[in-house]
Amino acid sequence: MEATIALRLPRDAASVPVIRQMLDSSLDALGVQRQIREDIQLLLSEACSNVIKHAASSDDYMVRTELCHDRCVIKVVDEGQGFDFTGIHRAAPSAESGRGLQIMEALADKVRFDKREENGSIVCLEKELRFDENAPGESLLLSDELELR
Repeated sequence: MEATIALRLPRDAASVPVIRQMLDSSLDALGVQRQIREDIQLLLSEACSNVIKHAASSDDYMVRTELCHDRCVIKVVDEGQGFDFTGIHRAAPSAESGRGLQIMEALADKVRFDKREENGSIVCLEKELRFDENAPGESLLLSDELELR
């Protein structure tokens, strides 16, 4: 089984709790461990907040999440001007803002930033899923993997 949630959202702070709740409800129903769900919520919030703050030329953005086997892959796509990923500024640990990219790098198993051919950027975040004991996600998402063992 694979599960995909894809939404085009307005570039508005009110959109962040909507996608967070939808994804968390799905992960909870599958029995993903609470700490992993909390990490994913924070990853999603940081990526969406960056779009809302920085993708000024865009009216909306896309969030696509894919749950497949033991992975959650989040792609946040904007149509703004994009930015130079090679010169990312690192905020001080005590800074009150500007630490979003560092938080994403600390919580995600993989982080990738891509510039789109047309305007915009894609932030791709991957997180390994761990399940509570006897969780439905183990049999649903991992079924192909378990059959191969």
